[in-house]
Amino acid sequence: MDRAEPDKAPPGRPPSPLPDQPRFQILFLLLALFGVILLRDLWVSYVEIDRIPYSEFQAMLEAGQVAEVTVRGETLEGTFREPRDGKTRFTTHVVDPELAARLEDHEIRFASEPQSTLLPMLLTWLVPIALFLGIWIFLLRRMAGNLGAGKGMLAIGRSKAKVYVESDTKVCFEDVAGVDEAKAELREVVDFLKDPKAYGRLGARMPKGILLVGPPGTGKTLMARAVAGEAGVDFFSISGSEFVEMFVGVGAARVRDLFEQARTRAPCIIFIDELDALGRARGAMPGLGGHDEKEQTLNQLLVELDGFDPSSGIVLLAATNRPEILDPALLRAGRFDRHVLLDRPDRGGRVAILGVHLPKIRSAADVDADAIAALTPGFTGADLANLVNEAALVATRRNADTVSMADFTAAVERIVAGLERKNRILIPREREIVAHHEMGHALVAAALPGSDPVHKVSIIARGIGALGYTLQRPTDDRYLMTREELERKLAVLLGGRAAEDLVFGELSTGAADDLARVTEIARSMVTRYGMHEELGLVTYDDEPGAMLGVPSGTPMASRRRYSEETAREIDCAVRELASSAFACAREVLEHHRGILEESAAALLEHESLGEAELRGFFEKLQRDARLMAADVLLP
Repeated sequence: MDRAEPDKAPPGRPPSPLPDQPRFQILFLLLALFGVILLRDLWVSYVEIDRIPYSEFQAMLEAGQVAEVTVRGETLEGTFREPRDGKTRFTTHVVDPELAARLEDHEIRFASEPQSTLLPMLLTWLVPIALFLGIWIFLLRRMAGNLGAGKGMLAIGRSKAKVYVESDTKVCFEDVAGVDEAKAELREVVDFLKDPKAYGRLGARMPKGILLVGPPGTGKTLMARAVAGEAGVDFFSISGSEFVEMFVGVGAARVRDLFEQARTRAPCIIFIDELDALGRARGAMPGLGGHDEKEQTLNQLLVELDGFDPSSGIVLLAATNRPEILDPALLRAGRFDRHVLLDRPDRGGRVAILGVHLPKIRSAADVDADAIAALTPGFTGADLANLVNEAALVATRRNADTVSMADFTAAVERIVAGLERKNRILIPREREIVAHHEMGHALVAAALPGSDPVHKVSIIARGIGALGYTLQRPTDDRYLMTREELERKLAVLLGGRAAEDLVFGELSTGAADDLARVTEIARSMVTRYGMHEELGLVTYDDEPGAMLGVPSGTPMASRRRYSEETAREIDCAVRELASSAFACAREVLEHHRGILEESAAALLEHESLGEAELRGFFEKLQRDARLMAADVLLP
């Protein structure tokens, strides 16, 4: 006969866990024993003990019915000489003897009930303890909430990345304009995430990390979200600074947790914003002490980059506007080996970006995106979005129904020159100096060929220290400038100082910003661009902020690599360029002294002159163009 076997769980279903039989039986017996003892005490107390009033006790004591008495504070316990109603023991509470004698004289039955000490004990001991525990738990939860994504102190090592599923992203490539080259680079990522197997049919693989590089406001974060929206995958977004905490090891733990979460939700995109907060070069500043926690976090990120397989459907994107300070180990092949540049948009890119933002406001018929783009060279996508919003605010302040082109012009002035300060009242002498100063800039710019056109001149104070301004905006995007163009720019900047010297015979502090810009441009011409014959084709200063440059491990402070004699020659060359530009500007204004006086008077009267008002003065200068070409040329 076959021996019976224990029941087995059906295939495909895990066997049900059995309880620990010995431990379960012991616990049950202990609970049963405690319950029996408690019930016995209650039964004995109810059956054998009689609770009598104190007055009855005194009467029984006089009658000799009490055998023995035990005193416990204010409680008396004793036994009867003979059982009473089947009970052999009694208990009562003592009453004050004087009060008892008076009550007995009146033949009143009296008794005493003990005051409960449970509540005072709870208030004295348990409530402070509970309050302390409550405050402690509250502080721990607050700390855990600030340091970690989960509940409890053990959750501080969890990743704080915000996870956006496909329906939450709601951003696609149509929402990103002006960066067509970057979109073309990232379309490969979208194709890979949609169908990894088909993309790798020839043995190709996606780069593990893609670094988005560009100035602030060019749309790096928006581009990363657009990639996730186009691919329709989950999007993990976290800032580099969220990995670094006060506790050692938290950053590395969060990196591990982030990649573990990503592996469970692949295909997905991990986006680390402001990577320079996490990936700064190790040992770049040895004299300032160590950064062990940051280095541990960076080391863990490097390990995770080496450890995950890109064919699993995980793409790592990162963004930074300071690639020159990143650790070289992050930028090597096999890690962040593809760099996508999102630069400031050109004129066509600005038109495309305005095409995204202009439909969001109620614009007038005269609003021209191309004209706005011409006024905003160097603006990023964020700057253009802010410009559209500022123009809408300007139109709202004047209770207009639509946003006109004049509102955009005012918004450009607001962003470039600052807020108008009409409450800053200048005395007449100062207004004359400022008017001649600003018209000096405008007339020199109009007289010298190749200078940026002047759009507006004003003596209304703007910003912090500007008492007036001359608005020049280039019509085309420029990427190269010749020596002659830089020298003409120096002359335009010194046109205001030349006008003050020519008309008033004295100098003021109004040209402080102009002088600073002149010094910077002239020193760059000498030390960086090699535009001085005597100093030769040599650079004497490093290029500041080289794109994707690898730090050499030295402090960021610039080191002088030339002698004192060369330094003196550089200073002399800078002064020579500034003096030559000042002489040129003064000569232009001397030839057109009458136009300077006339235009300054008009500016004093109207406080602001636009392109239409300035055109008449500039046409007078152009009539003498042949004379200017023959007599007023830069040496």
